[in-house]
Amino acid sequence: MTISRRVADRKNEKFQKNVTKRGFVPETTVKKGSDYPVGPILLGFFVFVVIGSSLFQIIRTATSGGMA
Repeated sequence: MTISRRVADRKNEKFQKNVTKRGFVPETTVKKGSDYPVGPILLGFFVFVVIGSSLFQIIRTATSGGMA
């Protein structure tokens, strides 16, 4: 697949402009470090399930006399 010289020159100019802008990212686009990868609701649900299942296992083991 061949492209015209004009299209190739336009792509080359766009690339060259981006090369000179490297490292000069404005402060507004930089992410802050306080963002969590998961939401607090999902994290709370996960903790609820893990702690709830462990408590349920402890209660079941205690009522069966240790032989589950």
